[in-house]
Amino acid sequence: MNPSLVVYQGMKRAGINFATSVPCVNLQELLALVSDDPEIIHVPVTREEEGVGICAGAWMAGRRPALLMQNSGLGNSINALASLNILYGIPLLMIISHRGGVGELVIGQVPMGQLTVPLLDAMTIPHFEPLQGEAEETVAQAWSRAAAGCCPVAVLLDLEFWGGR
Repeated sequence: MNPSLVVYQGMKRAGINFATSVPCVNLQELLALVSDDPEIIHVPVTREEEGVGICAGAWMAGRRPALLMQNSGLGNSINALASLNILYGIPLLMIISHRGGVGELVIGQVPMGQLTVPLLDAMTIPHFEPLQGEAEETVAQAWSRAAAGCCPVAVLLDLEFWGGR
């Protein structure tokens, strides 16, 4: 099973038609799928909070937005998520490569890896951690929850999900 393909299929199933992204080694194949899809407007950004703002504008323009990033970018996004999406009830699907957990080889990823879930919980952002076989359905359900709750929702994809990369 190709992990990038199942996430992409979940995005398609959810009707995601706009995405911003910040590069991540685990997301590279997914980013290529999104970029090559003529039904999805893909805007690469330099910082995650920039992506949050652009996705909010896309939502207001009638799009279904997703932000694809590494969990280190969650820290960069907290103010934008709180003062824009949460305050104004703007839905956002966040596909997050969750680095810093079991098997992480880059020590600099570990602190944010440990803080990701507590930060999401503190912000009352719903989050899911699917296995590969559940990812398509989970991504689609995460968007449904974001749209129904008018809030950001995160799908966390750890190193095991990506096959230990």
